[in-house]
Amino acid sequence: MTGRNRHLNRDLPETLYTPESRIRHPKQLWRDMKRDLLASRELAWRLLVRDLSSQYRQSLLGVFWAFVPPIVAAIGLTLANNADILNIGETDLPYPAYVMFSMALWQTFVESLTGPVQAVIAAKPMLARINFPREAIILSQLGQVGFNFGVKLILITVMFLWFRIPITWTVLLAPVALVHLIALGTAIGLLLAPLGTLYEDVTRGLTLVTSAWLFFTPVIYPPPQSGLFALLVQWNPVTPLLVTVRELATTGVVSSPVHFWLASLLAMGGLLISWLIYRIAMPFVIERISA
Repeated sequence: MTGRNRHLNRDLPETLYTPESRIRHPKQLWRDMKRDLLASRELAWRLLVRDLSSQYRQSLLGVFWAFVPPIVAAIGLTLANNADILNIGETDLPYPAYVMFSMALWQTFVESLTGPVQAVIAAKPMLARINFPREAIILSQLGQVGFNFGVKLILITVMFLWFRIPITWTVLLAPVALVHLIALGTAIGLLLAPLGTLYEDVTRGLTLVTSAWLFFTPVIYPPPQSGLFALLVQWNPVTPLLVTVRELATTGVVSSPVHFWLASLLAMGGLLISWLIYRIAMPFVIERISA
């Protein structure tokens, strides 16, 4: 071996594989997680560009589909409300604007929840053949969530102008609450991603769960104030996060700051725990799908 080759070999990172559980060395595990998170940025960007290009190249209407669900929901529910089929009650915003804004936020939460599961399933062939930081898949999916919300932001801006909704300085704080909402969805998605890779039931179950979850979240109605249903809505962790984003962007008054911070702690703490479980579980999952 020449001196030049020996020098190149010394520059390569050395990885040691042992049968011992990595959870027994939490400090080393945490250092490896941070290292791989930073190392996955370039790959995550390439995956994001590839996926976005594929997503909109195969669609005739492209970004228009990001606008459709909030608009359709707003039109249908407004007609039902005006016809007294539904008794929605008073909302802080004109009802069509209330539904469109809330549906855009709900869509973002659902995308952040289902995205990790779908992304890891789609990456199974690559995971079985190539050793790379698995965090790249999740970062790429988060990039897609951010891009899709940026598209929805156009609809939200038009909505604010159309209904002449006043804007306060607290709108600058709304992205902070939005990040917490996305973190909650990503935490749940990360937790389910390894199982979803092995069992299709997880993906099918998520569709049912998120459909039912919508009715326990004040998206199409204002938060109820009394009764058992109000209690269920109140303890729904999505409720204070979604409502706070909406309130910061519109009225400027946060109605439940304590519940918001509790839900935020749950989201951020859950994200770290889910990342740890994802990190430990994925080698076993890859072994199963490669067998």
